[in-house]
Amino acid sequence: MTRLRQEIDPGDAGLDGKALDRLDGHLAQEVDAGRLPGFLVAVARGGRVAHLTAHGRRDVAAGLPVAADTLFRFYSMTKPVTSVAALMLVEDGRLALDDPVARYLPAFAEPRVYTGGEAPGVTTRPAAGPIRVRHLMTHTAGLTFAFYHAHPVDALYRAAGLESSVRPGADLAETVDLYASLPLQFEPGTQWNYSVASNVLGRLIEVVDGRPLDTYCAERIFGPLGMTDAGFEVSDEQASRLAELYGETDAGGIEPVPGLPLRGRPRFLSGSGGMVASAYDQHRFMELLRRRGELDGVRLLRPETVDLMTRDHLPAGTDLRSFGSPAHDLPGNAGVGFGLGVSVVTDPARAEEPSGLGTYGWTGAATTTFWVDPGAGLTVQFLTQVRPKTSQTVFRDLKRLVYEALTD
Repeated sequence: MTRLRQEIDPGDAGLDGKALDRLDGHLAQEVDAGRLPGFLVAVARGGRVAHLTAHGRRDVAAGLPVAADTLFRFYSMTKPVTSVAALMLVEDGRLALDDPVARYLPAFAEPRVYTGGEAPGVTTRPAAGPIRVRHLMTHTAGLTFAFYHAHPVDALYRAAGLESSVRPGADLAETVDLYASLPLQFEPGTQWNYSVASNVLGRLIEVVDGRPLDTYCAERIFGPLGMTDAGFEVSDEQASRLAELYGETDAGGIEPVPGLPLRGRPRFLSGSGGMVASAYDQHRFMELLRRRGELDGVRLLRPETVDLMTRDHLPAGTDLRSFGSPAHDLPGNAGVGFGLGVSVVTDPARAEEPSGLGTYGWTGAATTTFWVDPGAGLTVQFLTQVRPKTSQTVFRDLKRLVYEALTD
């Protein structure tokens, strides 16, 4: 275990300390209002942490505080890690972005595309082309999530028992075969739809490499980077540091809810959302990306590969709003594209939240987020454990207040 620590004064990093105090004060108000149990926020420039605040409780009932070594369920912040894992296999020459997924996962050999009707009586046709590895990484494969309630294929996922992206009791291999048995929403490569694709990518990694996903990530990413608490389960030694998971109530407060079954090795190893980690672990991962594949003498990816991962792969002139499926026609998706596992700001003037051009990152279902702004040398993470029911403003406020703190 290694704790994240503040390394330099904000002023030495081109940050206004008073503006950062306003950031902390605003987030503390969310805790005082009962909308968050507690939080950790860290801001670094040039790789050095210039602001670190842990506030509130990781377990409200027990009165346990959020600390620098608190562990958090990362949920979808797992996806960029899974992309790095796959890109390492690409660099090894064992995988290619344009490989058909069916080369490794035969269940995807004959994908069918939705053409009409309502579940369960939908009509389909054979896909014109295969699902490729890059489609998984860019979420353009035609896969979906059961929780959208926006398309008849979403309903087929629910009918198949995939409300939580996994049929209860199934492992990753069984779950991915189930995905393959369901129609695609659209022809691969023709739309963007955030989906279970990273679970498929995780299974593909297992098949290509021969190791389970958790073992592969531990041996090739977490261990070499010194991400000492990161993994897909929580040990007995770690258990007391794991934050309680909360859900938003109808009244706008929070209450404890069941979380990922992290005690003991899970049967389902989710490349989409199975990680648990600390702020120190996340700082190490962000710095690997900001430094284009190398950290403290350890190189996991070539600079060109990180550049490829963190640049927009959507068609020119589009963004997540215009190229996305109808479920993603949202103001916050304007001016934002998508790379290989991360969102990418392509038009800061149109983006709802302040960001530099080329800023990339992602969020998690329990209100966690991170971003890297290469032009500003900035890395930011915000960690808490609340699954919201409604749209929250905390991320937008966080970005506004962080960028207000920049002095150069």
